[in-house]
Amino acid sequence: MIGRLNHVAIAVKDLEKAASVYKNALGAKVGPPLKQPEHGVTVIFIELPNTKIELLEPLGENSPIAKFLEKAPDGGIHHVCYEVEDIMASRDQLRAQGARILGDGNPKIGAHGKPVLFLHPKDFCGTLVELEQV
Repeated sequence: MIGRLNHVAIAVKDLEKAASVYKNALGAKVGPPLKQPEHGVTVIFIELPNTKIELLEPLGENSPIAKFLEKAPDGGIHHVCYEVEDIMASRDQLRAQGARILGDGNPKIGAHGKPVLFLHPKDFCGTLVELEQV
């Protein structure tokens, strides 16, 4: 079921400052900011040769990233995203094994314009997992 690592998401307070660190200190290719109001975030993708880093900044008062930053004021790794070929089949297989799907259990369109689901961190070794259909 699980495919390649699509990205590692890092919650940050200041998106432009974080992007500057990756661009200027590490020489990475940095994309433009993308507002994702349905997810309560603004994102910037950092392109790496083998995957991406997704920087997440809160967008709006009810952003899940704002809540994350309350607990971890310096920011940090928020989730990992794995690719799957069929998100509905993956969801059904995971549910059958007892995994909890966050939200209403139906995919939403993510920052790449593809369907995504989030899996409860208590079911995956304390890590929030995002699945993205490719």
